[in-house]
Amino acid sequence: MKLAILGGGGFRVPLVYGALLGDQSSQRVDRVCLYDVDPGRLTAIGEVLRQLGAGHEAAPTVETTTDLDMALEGADFIFSAIRVGGLEGRTADERVALDLGLLGQETTGPGGLAYGLRTLPTAVRVAERVAAICPEAWVINFTNPAGMITEAMQQVLGERVIGICDSPIGLGRRAARALGHDPARTSVAYVGLNHLGWLNGLGYDGHDVLPELISSAELLSTIEEGRLFGAEWIQALGCLPNEYLYYYYFTRDAVASIKGGAETRGEFLLNQQRAFYESVAADPSTALAQWRQIREERDATYMKESRTASESRDAADVEGGGYEGVALAIMAAIARNERAGMILNVRNGSTVPGLPADAVVEVPCTVDADGPHPLATSPLPGEQLGLLQQVKAVEQLTIQAARDHSPTVALKAFALHPLVDSVTTARTLLSNYRVRHPDLARLLG
Repeated sequence: MKLAILGGGGFRVPLVYGALLGDQSSQRVDRVCLYDVDPGRLTAIGEVLRQLGAGHEAAPTVETTTDLDMALEGADFIFSAIRVGGLEGRTADERVALDLGLLGQETTGPGGLAYGLRTLPTAVRVAERVAAICPEAWVINFTNPAGMITEAMQQVLGERVIGICDSPIGLGRRAARALGHDPARTSVAYVGLNHLGWLNGLGYDGHDVLPELISSAELLSTIEEGRLFGAEWIQALGCLPNEYLYYYYFTRDAVASIKGGAETRGEFLLNQQRAFYESVAADPSTALAQWRQIREERDATYMKESRTASESRDAADVEGGGYEGVALAIMAAIARNERAGMILNVRNGSTVPGLPADAVVEVPCTVDADGPHPLATSPLPGEQLGLLQQVKAVEQLTIQAARDHSPTVALKAFALHPLVDSVTTARTLLSNYRVRHPDLARLLG
């Protein structure tokens, strides 16, 4: 089988290849084609993969190309992790919002809307090329904002586009470990949108054990969400919120923390990765060793604005892996009919009452040879459903703005986002983003 990885020069690509190296099935990916618009990054990551696969007798062959159609030709699965505008674009998304006193974060709030607007035209073009070249392939989307991008690509390819995220996976694992249970033996009840959801059940031996965790301030203090949100707030909610809800529940705290730092997350990654790619270009023999060192630093500092200076990431989370394992599990379930359960971004249908049928939601699914089958969810309390409805409406307006090249609809999307505080601010945001992003200015006329 052939796997095409779009954004193949991206720093996290070796995680996917590493997962493939551990797949011993006869029906496995044996060809990986990396596609990227940046030849230098493509060469560097290609070298990391070559060194990673050294010594593995059945390591998948690695090809690299800057030609999208060539990458898609003959692909059975397509993993999309593109970043339109690179990390330079991300830093602009963050800073424009922060300069106005708003949340400057890659996927949540105005920064996420700007990122989505810039990315949607490229994602739709990719979907159109997939439809023309390999219409039977399955697209696994990790490109952020994952829910919004998956929904736009589904409008071209239907339900053969599946969105993935590692955040809900980590939440479920942490909850299980806090109670002393093996995460592999638990089932999760989770509902929301990408980067906006709640764990509201944890099954173990036929019982929901989540109330045991929520009722114990001591147990909650052992997991990141307990320290992040505080036991009192989690107990008030009656469920465990996804870590990204910190930006909604503690907006002022998040903005103050990010503004108080020496650099934004995007600026940190830009400086870190620029040095990595330059160093590998100068000495390719050190590519894998440098990648591992940089990855360790990157993982340890993830969402550091939500932790005190003395706190560090849970070691088990860092070592446990994330989206690469989900990607491999999806491919195995579909290609080999290995029925599996996982949390995915899929078409809603009637899964989450109160949201449009064509909306992409993030919910537990069973995956088999026919793809993902979302599982029924429990009704949400009004405050949670209301937030989902508002953010989903904003996402769909953003998709419409990109499709119709409409600055009016784009303004409406920004103004209606719950983390933007006025229409006047939304106008300034959109104006400043158009100045910082020439492609966005051309898109909106």
